[in-house]
Amino acid sequence: MRFLQLYLACTSLAALINATSTFSPARPPAIPLAVKSPYLSAWISAGRNGGNGGYLAGEWPTFWEGQITGWAGLVRVDGHVYTWMGLPGSTTVNQTAYEYTSTKSIFTMHVGDMVEMKISFLSPITPNDLRRQSLVFSYLDVSVSSLDGQSHEVQVYADISAEWVSGDRTAIAQWDYGVTSNGVAYHKVHRQTPLIFSEHRDQAEWGEWYWATDNAESLTYQAGADVDVRREFTNNGRLRNTNDANYRAISNNWPVFGFAHDVGAIESTTSVLFSIGLAQFDAVQYAGSSDTLTPVPSLWTSYFDSALEALEFFHNDYDTSNAMSTDLDDQVARDSVAAAGQNYLTITSLSTRQAFGATQLCGRGEGPYIFMKEISSNGNVNTVDVIFPAHPVFLYTNPELLKFLLRPLLEIQESGHYPNSYAMHDIGTHYPNATGHPDGNDEPMPLEECGNMVIMALAYAREANDTEYLEQHYTMLREWTNYLVDDALYPANQISTDDFAGSLANQTNLALKGIIGIEAMSVIARMTGHSDDASNLTAYAHGYINRWQTLGIAHSAAQPHTTLSYGSNDSHGLLYNLYADRELGLNLVPHSVYDMQSNYYPTIQNTFGVPLDTRHQYTKGDWELFTAAVASTSTRDMFISLIAEWINQTPTSRALTDLYDTVTGDYPQITFIARPVMGGAFALLLLSQGP
Repeated sequence: MRFLQLYLACTSLAALINATSTFSPARPPAIPLAVKSPYLSAWISAGRNGGNGGYLAGEWPTFWEGQITGWAGLVRVDGHVYTWMGLPGSTTVNQTAYEYTSTKSIFTMHVGDMVEMKISFLSPITPNDLRRQSLVFSYLDVSVSSLDGQSHEVQVYADISAEWVSGDRTAIAQWDYGVTSNGVAYHKVHRQTPLIFSEHRDQAEWGEWYWATDNAESLTYQAGADVDVRREFTNNGRLRNTNDANYRAISNNWPVFGFAHDVGAIESTTSVLFSIGLAQFDAVQYAGSSDTLTPVPSLWTSYFDSALEALEFFHNDYDTSNAMSTDLDDQVARDSVAAAGQNYLTITSLSTRQAFGATQLCGRGEGPYIFMKEISSNGNVNTVDVIFPAHPVFLYTNPELLKFLLRPLLEIQESGHYPNSYAMHDIGTHYPNATGHPDGNDEPMPLEECGNMVIMALAYAREANDTEYLEQHYTMLREWTNYLVDDALYPANQISTDDFAGSLANQTNLALKGIIGIEAMSVIARMTGHSDDASNLTAYAHGYINRWQTLGIAHSAAQPHTTLSYGSNDSHGLLYNLYADRELGLNLVPHSVYDMQSNYYPTIQNTFGVPLDTRHQYTKGDWELFTAAVASTSTRDMFISLIAEWINQTPTSRALTDLYDTVTGDYPQITFIARPVMGGAFALLLLSQGP
């Protein structure tokens, strides 16, 4: 069937040749459709070297890793059928506009000059409502209205394929159809033999997928082979109300699960709502303070007794979820434009779903955890140097979220289940197995992670006004600070968070993080009544920062600047760790360093940004945005305009990368996609928000 679809795609693509769509505020490399967790993550490619350039019709949605997750949409107008999503083979509608906000992707389609469609994908983000935020579900709202003032007979169709339930296309899928007591019709699809806490091509191999809509009188449904179900709608404008029980491999006659709504003769706007989501009762396997691994339930199980109850609540909650998400959209838009203009909003609003979409709320009773997957780079669980660049978005939206992210890291180490004296890199080699590192053989980033943990602990406590948190974890934080005192001024040959660039001794930027971490701990000591520690640590920090300015600055250069490593005066790098000094209000680093760096960055800019350091011409968008947040206004705007231009022009075609070539705009040899580190886009907003 897929070969036939590729053949029929010629019709679709021919229709697109003459189609022109606006893209607001930009055309991103990939468009988020349903992005809510590491496993609910569907995108449409929009890049110039892949996909069809950002059009919903004529291309299959994909999982973030790149494999197709079949999702098709058809509309029948006065007996003629058109495709509005996916690649099922009929003539496509004409997409006239695409717009994204922090939580929504909105497409405007025209069916000839007869009917207009508004296709809205909403992945709700409700940071202050954990019940709603815990649900791994997303909405698809389809509204149709007459363009020409005439009445038109319209039927709306949408389906998903079994490709959602497993990354292994030979796996056997099983499914069922039902209707809840409050009128939600659903297809339930799952792997016939679930493999709990397992992945295949990063897709979950356990859990129940739900594809739902209103059980209206106009509704018909059908489960079966893709060609059969879609042909039924194409020919008749309705489905057979049958559920093919021939459970089979995902790639065997491609089972799909369709809904068709006959909305009748339309003149004014009529809407059809769909919901899609994943219900996993146990989401993560976690060691914690125990010697054994324990399943941790999804947090939604604390609020709902069953998956169907959760589904029913979510689907019928659209108006409230939409309103709450719109409030967040408006807040991000208002604050971003006020902070640095429209280009900045282009970046922040594209980064929001991606940052939250790497997380899962878990736990019950004892308090929530957030488990984060290091998407695409290696799959680690709660990587400290991934949480750190992402943390501004969580502090900006709800500081408690950062506490939930740090909780498992502190729990494991405070229980003695990590033997090293420095901070752990992550809590598990691959999500969703948070097995810890009782042997101490995690990726060694001792200075990086000690600095990150101390800085984030203080950042959370300041934003949440939670001194008790610092008292609770004082002993652990103080132990990590001992490492900083020993190693920060002259860092050993080690890797930083930019491990892909290789190890290096005496890294100027890494040393700065350690020194700022020491001063942060002195503030923690003062806040918690440890006056001797406070005095001793701030003396170390101030002594170190004075020495650092001699060791790490190329004073004799034509344009003075910090170096990549001590003594390498011809080198340079983004001094993104300066951000923490401003974020925490430490005033440790002299203002002259801020001014010096602001003056220097414009002299080394390339077409799409400022290189990470002199070893390569690639950069990292998250660190550019940390750097921009503490730069002068003109240099800040330079960074932001270059990144916004890159978003509009990049030839990359997958979910937003944080690592890209500043000259070509393409991926370097390493491909990072869909990573939560882009929560760092909120670095400036966090400063603008104040303590």
